[in-house]
Amino acid sequence: MTEPTGRRERKKAQTRQSLADAALQLFLERGYDQIGVKDVADAADVSVTTLFKHFPSKEALVFDQDDDLEAALVAAVHNRPPGQSIPHALREHILLKQTQLAVNAADPRFAAFARMVQDTPALRDYAHRMWTRHETTLARAIAEEVGAPGDDITCAALARFALEARILIQRHADPRRAAEEAFALLEHGWAALHTHH
Repeated sequence: MTEPTGRRERKKAQTRQSLADAALQLFLERGYDQIGVKDVADAADVSVTTLFKHFPSKEALVFDQDDDLEAALVAAVHNRPPGQSIPHALREHILLKQTQLAVNAADPRFAAFARMVQDTPALRDYAHRMWTRHETTLARAIAEEVGAPGDDITCAALARFALEARILIQRHADPRRAAEEAFALLEHGWAALHTHH
C-alpha cells in the first residue's frame, strides 16, 4: 500500500520541478511579463489546472523553493544542539545559506534570475511579502522555543533583525566576519533578556 503513495509523491515532486524549470527557462528567455501560465503548462506538458495545483500563482513559479526555505529556518531554531542559543543557531543557518548562494552566484542563470526579480515589480512585491511571511513564522518558532506568547515583541524583533542581517551579510566582503559581528549584537541583547532560557 505504501509503494503507490511513495510513487505518487515522487511523481508530484517531478511535476512540480519540471514546471518550475520550464517557467524559469521561459521567463529568462522571453521575459516574465511576456509569458503566461498556459505557456509554462504547455512547456511542462501539463494542464493549467495541474499547474495551479502545484503553484497558487504565476509569481510562485519563480520562488519554487520558498516553503523549503521557511521550513529550514524553523528547523534551525527547533533542532539546534543543546546549549546553543537561538541567535547562534540563526547565524550558522544564515552563513550556510550564504555559502550556497555564493555557489549559485557563479551560475550566469542565477544573475539573470536576480536581475529579473529586481526588474519586475510583481516579483519584487511577491519576494517582499514572502520574506515578511517567513519573519512571522520564524518569530512564532522562537516564541515556542522560549515559552513566550506568539505575539512576543522580542521574538518578533529577533526574527526581523536576523533576516535583515542576512542582507547585510550577503553584501559584505567577508560574510563570516559580518555575521559574527551582527549576531554578536543580537546575542548579547538576547542574553540580557532571556538568560533564564
